[in-house]
Amino acid sequence: MSTPQLAARLRRIKPSPSTFAADRASELRRQGKSIVNLVVGEPDFDTPAHIREAAVEAMNKGQTRYTLMAGTVEVRQAIVAKLQRENGLHYEMDEIIVTSGAKSAIFSAFAITIEAGDEVIIPAPYWVSYPDMVLACDGTPVTVVCPEANGFKLTPEQLEASITPRTRWLLINSPSNPTGASYTMDEYQALAQVLDRHPDVMVMTDDIYEHIRFDGQRTPHLLQAAPQLRDRTLVINGVSKTYAMTGWRIGYIAGRREYIKALDTLLSQSTGSCCAISQAACAAAFNGDQSFVTESVAVYKQRRDHTVQALNAIDGISCRLPEGAFYLYVNCSGLLGSKTPDGKVLKEDTDVVMYLLESEGVAVVAGTAYGLAPYFRMSIATSIDILDEGCKRIARAVAQLV
Repeated sequence: MSTPQLAARLRRIKPSPSTFAADRASELRRQGKSIVNLVVGEPDFDTPAHIREAAVEAMNKGQTRYTLMAGTVEVRQAIVAKLQRENGLHYEMDEIIVTSGAKSAIFSAFAITIEAGDEVIIPAPYWVSYPDMVLACDGTPVTVVCPEANGFKLTPEQLEASITPRTRWLLINSPSNPTGASYTMDEYQALAQVLDRHPDVMVMTDDIYEHIRFDGQRTPHLLQAAPQLRDRTLVINGVSKTYAMTGWRIGYIAGRREYIKALDTLLSQSTGSCCAISQAACAAAFNGDQSFVTESVAVYKQRRDHTVQALNAIDGISCRLPEGAFYLYVNCSGLLGSKTPDGKVLKEDTDVVMYLLESEGVAVVAGTAYGLAPYFRMSIATSIDILDEGCKRIARAVAQLV
């Protein structure tokens, strides 16, 4: 058989490290090994009943056909109302397009704007897919390391130093995956002062974790702090994390009409319109009872507080208290240089992660995958009992190091 002819762009990207880690944990579990899987960033709650009921009602009414490419009128009206009500942002319905998840939204936005060699500034730690999506669209990811000492957040000085004549985008994710770091209004305003000096730089805000925030306050939005950036900003969001709707695959983009029209053209020739039933469910999520959001965030906060305390009691690792999202970014620098019981030296965070998996069956993801080592990310989107078991196993593994 001849060698498959694959496009060069595919050779520039790699499979998702978090997906690989989850697959490896599943493989070990199939082999009969006891695994505590703390990899997957997916709410462990069921989608709220009123959202599921809206989907059933839509099916019973025959709403099972193609929709408008940009999304149904109902769901776009719900998004317009949500942005106004929760974020203080005013968009018209023709400035909204619905996508098959927020990941699709980000990729599609890059696809319509990036030319070969264009640069995208990505603060690190970052969600693992950002750089590879840029590479797949022939762009150049420019990662800027944001250390724990700065709260894992981009500073104005770092932003200024990173901008070049080829800079096309700045991508901001707040609260962040993997660190949970959240920007304040003052921090946004300081970044905006830099962006004001560079009018050709566009901004993408990935707001998918906006409601999973632990201080009881609403997450500030860049466009609240700097409304002058509206025409060069694309707002990305969805329902996956907030409403436990990962499998429904609904995201959206809000932005100026020219970009939305271009996205409509691209998606009409690629993914097509989104699932009609999922759109009905999304509208119900935005328009309906929001008590699930408050209740689930309270559970995440309890898990965060409990697990961070347990981790910080383990010699050699430490964990900063995240402001939002449902991940912990655990500093494991104190373990480097240690030897495992079979004599292997832990030289980097990938060694630590593999040691935890192979010795005690704890599955986490190395910080290297997120652009900042030596750390590992663990998800708290699981029960306290499972988190407790994970921490006990980590402590046991660390205690065996010499």
